[in-house]
Amino acid sequence: MAALFSTLPFADKSSLMMMMMMMMMTIGILNVAVSVNNDHSSKNRETADVVSGNGSKPFPWDKMRLPKHVIPVHYDLLLHPNLTTLTFTGFARIEITVNQQTSSVILHSKHLQITRAAIQRRMGNSHTEEEVMVLEYPPFEQIALLAAFPLHVGQNYTVSIEYSANLSESFHGFYKSTYRTQEGEVRVLASTQFEPTAARMAFPCFDEPSFKARFSIKIRREPKHLALSNMPIVKSVSVANWLVEDHFDVSVKMSTYLVAFIVSDFKSVSKMTTSGIKISVYTVPDKINQADYALDAAVKLLDFYENYFSIPYPLPKQDLAAIPDFQSGAMENWGLTTYRESSLLYDPEKSSASAKLWITMIIAHELAHQWFGNLVTMEWWNDLWLNEGFAKFMEYVSVSITHPDLKVEDYFLGKCFDAMEVDALNSSHPVSTPVEDPAQIQEMFDDVSYEKVNY
Repeated sequence: MAALFSTLPFADKSSLMMMMMMMMMTIGILNVAVSVNNDHSSKNRETADVVSGNGSKPFPWDKMRLPKHVIPVHYDLLLHPNLTTLTFTGFARIEITVNQQTSSVILHSKHLQITRAAIQRRMGNSHTEEEVMVLEYPPFEQIALLAAFPLHVGQNYTVSIEYSANLSESFHGFYKSTYRTQEGEVRVLASTQFEPTAARMAFPCFDEPSFKARFSIKIRREPKHLALSNMPIVKSVSVANWLVEDHFDVSVKMSTYLVAFIVSDFKSVSKMTTSGIKISVYTVPDKINQADYALDAAVKLLDFYENYFSIPYPLPKQDLAAIPDFQSGAMENWGLTTYRESSLLYDPEKSSASAKLWITMIIAHELAHQWFGNLVTMEWWNDLWLNEGFAKFMEYVSVSITHPDLKVEDYFLGKCFDAMEVDALNSSHPVSTPVEDPAQIQEMFDDVSYEKVNY
């Protein structure tokens, strides 16, 4: 441990926190952090038809990033994935507040078939809902809801959108995953991966990190499945005699890329932290005996972070789910982190010592993100290094204390030289680089953002 702290320049708690605050104030993102703490007629269907922005009506916005005219306050989402037809239906009700008078609401949507859209407004002492026309502009993955009335500054309105879509065949958005049981049966589940710009593939939204809001999520499923999301279930009700609708508690304010939900037949093991946070590890039933190490590591690490930062973890639970088909190493969804199976499951009889180190480091990284990235968030993707660099750095600080037997300081020194080698390539770039479109944003998830910043 002494060798590690002689190598890490900000291992001292007070120095680390001071450095974080100064850097975040410099680029002006603390405002994001503070916001956290503190049946239709044919006529109506015709009105709600989706019209291309290239068609008879021009799309009312010409920039890749969304305007700040309206701000989301709260999302109320109902999703029903069908694991037989591999489709899902959704209903999104979004409460918005108006910063600048407008008659249109611009938000993100990708591969969603919108069947109806409406805006609710106050009329005297009552509320009235009026259907609106939807314009679509696929190059920017945006839609515009065109109201026949002005949206006034300082007033709140509610946008309602009904839609359907296919479960994604990629590893982004709301996608299908499969696994094979020991008996050879293929089973299907649905999971999510929204970072950086794929929440718009699951529900219409203001899909930029600065647009933080609270989320109330409901998921319909078959009784043989279970549903997970960022928050715990507060109640479950029967629907249509053969479905169960799970209602999840209202979330903290968070960015859309941190929203997550899973519908599966997973099994779990659970423990409590010293502060009363429920930690659970979910995996396919045949591998539940490989979940114990990750569970113990997560409990130790979450306890460490709460004590080290002196900032309580703000959710009542933290789930760690091993997804059979998962492209990223792991994802820090608030309260429901997701992992490759190889990044979470440890078999004491077969797994190597290096696998134990890898799993511990990945869990440490994703739990560090619950503070760096989730609680405090970059305003835009050009500052992704703030999320990833700090979380990468905290892997070593946390694991050196919670798991000294892994000798993570030796691994740290080797990675230093790897980072220098990557930074010496012609393909290297500044840690903060202007990005606009989803392809450019995706390119920011490289060794420079993760490794160079850390070392």
